[in-house]
Parts: sequence; structure tokens; C-alpha cells
Amino acid sequence: MNPATGAFAEDLRGDLPAETFRDLEPRYLEEPRGRWAGLDGLLLAPRNVAEVATIVRAASAASVPVIPYGGGTGLVGGQVSGDLPAPVILSLERLNTVRNVDATENAMVVEAGVPLQTAQEAAEDANRLFPISIASQGTARIGGILATNAGGVNVLRYGNARDLCLGVEAVLPDGSILHGLSPLRKNNTGYDIRHLLIGAEGTLGIITAATLKLVPRPVRTGAAMLVVRDPSAALDLLNLARDRIGEAVSAFELIGRMGLDFLAATMPEVRRPLGNPEWCVLIDLGMGATGDPAQALEGLFEAAFEAGLVSDGVVAQSEQHRAAFWQVRESIPEANRRIGAVSSHDISVPIAAIPGFIAEGAEAIARIGAFRVNCFGHVGDGNLHYNVFPVEGRSGADHEDQRDAIKKAVHDLVHAHGGSVSAEHGVGRLKVGDLETYVDPTKLAAMRVIKTALDPMGIMNPGAVLRTIG
Repeated sequence: MNPATGAFAEDLRGDLPAETFRDLEPRYLEEPRGRWAGLDGLLLAPRNVAEVATIVRAASAASVPVIPYGGGTGLVGGQVSGDLPAPVILSLERLNTVRNVDATENAMVVEAGVPLQTAQEAAEDANRLFPISIASQGTARIGGILATNAGGVNVLRYGNARDLCLGVEAVLPDGSILHGLSPLRKNNTGYDIRHLLIGAEGTLGIITAATLKLVPRPVRTGAAMLVVRDPSAALDLLNLARDRIGEAVSAFELIGRMGLDFLAATMPEVRRPLGNPEWCVLIDLGMGATGDPAQALEGLFEAAFEAGLVSDGVVAQSEQHRAAFWQVRESIPEANRRIGAVSSHDISVPIAAIPGFIAEGAEAIARIGAFRVNCFGHVGDGNLHYNVFPVEGRSGADHEDQRDAIKKAVHDLVHAHGGSVSAEHGVGRLKVGDLETYVDPTKLAAMRVIKTALDPMGIMNPGAVLRTIG
């Protein structure tokens, strides 16, 4: 591959508006955890799909690497160039139009640079819901959300980004444009290129717009925080909730004492309604006009208490009360950041395996040394955030030499339980080696064949997801 030289940039100036060329600010070379850093590059910010195609076509002809950049919130280094020759850093921030919202079709067409929160607000204006909800929704953009197949707290009810995308417009590695924005739910006309691009992290092409699935907005919502005996009781409670309440259960979050302790230590202004129990869950409901979420949750608590699954709990009595519950859950990642992790893991295991994994994980970490573990997450879909911290008085830097051993212990255990070492953050550059270690070799070989077929020059986000060869 070749660097994006001054001559390459000058050749493009005749084909692109002057405002496409931008000064390279430091934020385009950084990622939130500070593990990866870009070195240099040509920053281009196209305004439409035709300009994206022009850039990619030129990069393909000159064998220049292309790194797509959305909101910059990715946690696995997929948006930075590493040690590549100076790439084109292709910012999608100016592709920021909500093209259409159709309440009858229950779909909307948005460009890749639209922030998730803007998409949510556009859906709300049409009395519809776009249900992906993640902590970085004010900054994360639709293109990156699809490129990483992001999840969030509502996967239990609505699915991942893949499940909420009906079609995509994209630029393929040769600069050709895929026109696939149909809102059709049924379309069995051969291979579904949309699903290759979703989750590919820009390695097979650049998503420039998407048709997203909308759902009716819940008329009445509710939430409760309930103290559970242990993670096994949490799973029994989830099953009980779904049996009693059905698909109105939108989210079911497991929270451990360590996360609440961290919250108390770093963000005491965030009120914890139940104090710091060993384990608790946050359950969220969305119902129609005839449902009564508070009544449903109170009935659930009574049944769960009688069954010995819960010992205490609080049901939200207002939307403000519900928001306060969610503030607890959504503040835990920031509390984690302030404490400073030794090693953080975004993993998933089969739901039934969660209790065993948590118990065995604690034993595995204890064999390595003295650490604190904060395990929390979207237990309704098997996705746990399993983060390991130093004991009080020490820092993550004190355990730098143990980071790899911790990661291996956690990922080996995930694999043994039939899980995934990347649940919702993607592979990026951080987990390329993990993919090679834990993914089915046949799948990995097929991925390489697909990459070579669609991107024979290897210019699309090289080094992300699959190791660059040669």
C-alpha cells in the first residue's frame, strides 16, 4: 500500500469541492481508551455518496488505505490507522441528513454521519421509536453503529443494529455504489450484501446511508430495581418476568456490588435507591395504552419474593423516578473509567451459562492476583461487561505485566462456555489476535476469502478485523 501523498491529494482536488479537504485535528488520530494512535493521514470529509465513491475509486487506483471515521467512540481501535502508510481518513460527519421518515412504512432513511440521538429524535417526531440505546448516543453515528453491529440496553426486545436495518447504501472497495435502501421486509433476491457490510467495520465497504426499522413508541413505561440473591436468581427472575409480562420487557440489566461501590466512591451525587446490594437488576417495561407498568412490576416483585428470588426492590412511580434508576446503570461505565481498569472485556455467553461464568471468572482472576472485578451488563441477551480493576491504593499501571494473562483467562473461559470475546464493541485492531485464537477456523477462512474477493487491493480499513498480510 502507498501513502496518501501531496500529489494524491492534488489529483483529487480537481474532482472534489474545496470544503472536502480538512485540517487533520488530533481527535482523528485518537480513540477513547488511548490504546491506539494514528500517525498521519489525509482527512477528507465528503458531503454525499458520489464524493465518497470518487475518493474510494482514487484510493483503489493508487493503492492508498482508507480509514472510515464516524463519531470516534469505538473502543477497539477500528477508527485509527495504527502503523499504516498515511491513509485517507474518510470522515462521514458531513453525511448528516435524515432523508426520510415514513410512519406508515415504519422506516426511516438516514445518512451514515447522523448521530444516533438525532435519529432517535427524528423517529420520535413521527411518533415512532428507533430503539437502539447506547451511552455514547449523542456522539456515535449511524454508520459506525452499523459497521460494528452495536447493541445496547434494548437488544433483549428489539435486537442489535443488524436486526434494525432494512437496507444500506454503500460504496464498495472499487468505488462502485450499492443502491440498497429498499424498506422491504421480504426480499429473497440472492446474497444479502447488507449483512456482509453490517459488522464488517469498514473492511468491505463504506456504509453511506441506511434504511432503519422503526417500531411504535410505548405509550406507558416503567422500571424497577430489585435485589436478587445471585446471578442465577436473576435469570429465574428474567424468565418469570417474560412469562408474566411478555414482550413488554425491554431491558434487563444485572448490576453487581462492585459497580455500586465504584459509583459511591467516584460519583456520590448519583443516588442508589437500594444502597449497595451484592446483586440487583434493573428491569424496564414499555407497554401500550391499556398496560400498567407499575402494577405489572409490583405483581412481579410479589411473585418473585414468594419464590425466594428477590429480597427487596423499588418500583418507579414516575418517569423522573425511572430516569433516576437508569442514571445509576448509565453512570457505572464512567465510574469504572475514574477507578481505572487493568483489563476490560466486552463478552457474551449463553444466558444459561452466566452464573457459572461469573463464579468461575472470579476464581480465575484470583489465581492471577489480588484484583477487584466489576461484572455488569445486558444479562437478557448474555452480554456482560467483565472488567478487572486493581485493589484500592493501586493503579492499572501497576499491573501492566498481568494484563495479557487476565485477558487470556477471561477469554479462555468465555470460549469454554461457548461464548464470544466480542459482544457489541466489534473487533477493530484490538481483538484481531483474539479472532484468530477463538473463532472457528472455517469461518475465519471464509472471511478472508470474502475480504479478498471484495477488496483485492486490501485498502479498506486494513488491519481491522483481519490481520493485514504482506
